[in-house]
Amino acid sequence: MITSADEFYHLRTSEKQEEYLRAAWDEATIEVWHEVLAKYPDMSFWVAHNKTVPLEVLRALCDHPEWRVRSIIASKNKISEDIQMILVKDNESLVRSSLARNKKATLKILQMLINDEDEEIREIVKKRIEENNYR
Repeated sequence: MITSADEFYHLRTSEKQEEYLRAAWDEATIEVWHEVLAKYPDMSFWVAHNKTVPLEVLRALCDHPEWRVRSIIASKNKISEDIQMILVKDNESLVRSSLARNKKATLKILQMLINDEDEEIREIVKKRIEENNYR
């Protein structure tokens, strides 16, 4: 378990693979995740990338100014529909594209994306709806 922001930073910036991987896979308390974001805002992408990060933290990162942070969140299978609802309205097409490709995107979200301004997103969604026989 990751016990502090400093530990997460050390693990993430380590040259040792076993330490680097811990930053992606180990759990931390909600307080530690918030400490990381406050103390090391440049680590936001890597916090979002962690496989165990709680939905509460992901939800807080949905308005992060860096599109790649929002995009990694949109690609996570564990995100809830309320998080998907935030990201479906994102101004960055790459975030919406990640959401369109997310195998756990709900039908409601896909139906919202079917009329997206981005043609590639519309095509991805159309294909997904057809392949999954959504009605």
